[in-house]
Amino acid sequence: MKEQKFINKVLYIDLSKKHSYTEERDDIFRKYIGGAGIAIQLLKEECPEGTDPLSPQNPIIFAVGHLTGLFPLASKTVAMFKSPHTGNLGESHAGGRSAISIRMAGYGAIVIKGASSRPCYIAVHGDKVYFRDASTLWGIKSSITAGRLIRAHELSPGHRTIIRIGPAGEKMIPFSCVTTETYRHFGRLGLGAVFGSKKLKALVVSGKSSLPISDRQAYSKLYDSIFKNATESPLMKKYHEIGTPMNVLALNASNGLPTRNLKASNFEGAHAISGEKVAEGYLGKRLACAHCPVACIHIASLREPYQDEPFFYKTTMIGYDYELIYAVGSMLGGSDVQKILKIIDRIEAYGLDCISTGVVLAWATEAQEKGIISEKETGGLTLNWGDYPSYIEAVKMIIEQPNEFFKALSKGIEYASKIYGGQDFALSFGGNEMPGYHTGPAAHVGCLAGARHSHLDNAGYYLDKKIMLNKNIPPDEIAEAILAEEKWRQILSSLVICFFARELYKPEIVKEALKIAGMDLSDDEIKEIGERIYTEKFRFKMREGFSFDNLRVPKRIFETESSVGLIDEVYFNSLLESIKRKILAMTQ
Repeated sequence: MKEQKFINKVLYIDLSKKHSYTEERDDIFRKYIGGAGIAIQLLKEECPEGTDPLSPQNPIIFAVGHLTGLFPLASKTVAMFKSPHTGNLGESHAGGRSAISIRMAGYGAIVIKGASSRPCYIAVHGDKVYFRDASTLWGIKSSITAGRLIRAHELSPGHRTIIRIGPAGEKMIPFSCVTTETYRHFGRLGLGAVFGSKKLKALVVSGKSSLPISDRQAYSKLYDSIFKNATESPLMKKYHEIGTPMNVLALNASNGLPTRNLKASNFEGAHAISGEKVAEGYLGKRLACAHCPVACIHIASLREPYQDEPFFYKTTMIGYDYELIYAVGSMLGGSDVQKILKIIDRIEAYGLDCISTGVVLAWATEAQEKGIISEKETGGLTLNWGDYPSYIEAVKMIIEQPNEFFKALSKGIEYASKIYGGQDFALSFGGNEMPGYHTGPAAHVGCLAGARHSHLDNAGYYLDKKIMLNKNIPPDEIAEAILAEEKWRQILSSLVICFFARELYKPEIVKEALKIAGMDLSDDEIKEIGERIYTEKFRFKMREGFSFDNLRVPKRIFETESSVGLIDEVYFNSLLESIKRKILAMTQ
């Protein structure tokens, strides 16, 4: 067992040359503290300006933080790359065992560059790196099956992470995801396609390092305090009991639940697909990411009779959360939980991002409803709200791409709507399909102007609650709050702390934890690091062609009542302009 004194080591893997080496990078780990901060620096170093996201020159960066392995809920891994979905900054976070495995292998970051000439997977066991042939795994119809086969052949069960793609990644579909530990994902922005472009089926990582502590008394005291809050606080308890699907009823009651491609924001079937109802009828077990005591991962148990053997049943375990229920539930106008679970299972097996897939299907349904496309484009399919057999067939066609329409659809609705029309109801923000929040202007502007066009960038939906209480809040004040939250989240995502624990890891706790981990920083220094990381992300985005002036705002968001009522377009534009002005001032 090797002792790690300070997280500073980067493992570089070149797939083209089948070569690897390590470097100690104190220069960036002390300045940017890990995770997102390290990843954006390595991306800038390794990704040439103007790189095609599907070329060998596009690197994949995995990074963890100084608190990984030391404190509860510092359990995420940040992946960074140039996104094939947006053509710009790609950043995705995943839990599971990945962060602990990378840290215990002795690394703070892994950089994968180049491309293999034939399908392969990489196995990293401590300081040993192996390039395995994956020709027999390439083409397997399920990412879950591929994971099982790798699991049977690799060392260190219980310590390792297996990060892999499915058929969608192999086909380089730009909203394909990467699965880790079966139920966790690097979900958004197309990391799966970047894996596929490199002929990289999977990355396996394991290790058995130890993490020394200089002040055990201070460490134990702070650890116990964080652990107690994580297991006893009402805030974290709700994530364990019902999980994020508790949002279904709350958002529905406030007219914030996108329904039928946001033609409505209140769903008559909300009770049937609520977290409470799904848990009552289908909850099979709860799982936790490594070094997390909360266990917020909810797994449904779907029991079905075999078609020709009515007295024999198969049981399928399917992960679910709010975003999946929204994307293939209310967004598609469906309230049959069994059918929703079945389509989630199919999407997961293919290795597609479920949010993007649901929103893409919703746009296609409305496009067919309006006569913009017909059965000629859909290959004879009639897409109707809540018709899951047709939706499952459409997902299969997104993978197989039998005609030009499904080839276009497989590139996302920003692309498809430019070809076929219907941009007014094509719900993407910066090229990324919308998340499940129609709460008001801050939610949508937050996605549009966020560094990675994600609702998790700045949680604008929380700020919409302020607008609900006081409709006279100036746009500039909301803009400042969005930016302040996004800057602080750079610290959390650099320490790879789960955002569910953001109320536990307040600035004073972060400062104390960092000191125990070997970094004694002042409040001002921590704040400055967050702002610097945020600024570096936007500098990268602008280097790669991002412009606020080119952002498209779907008209649909102004036509459907939100949690704050109809969104005022003038207010929305003022809010976006204020954020634009502040970001441009930072990046000059």
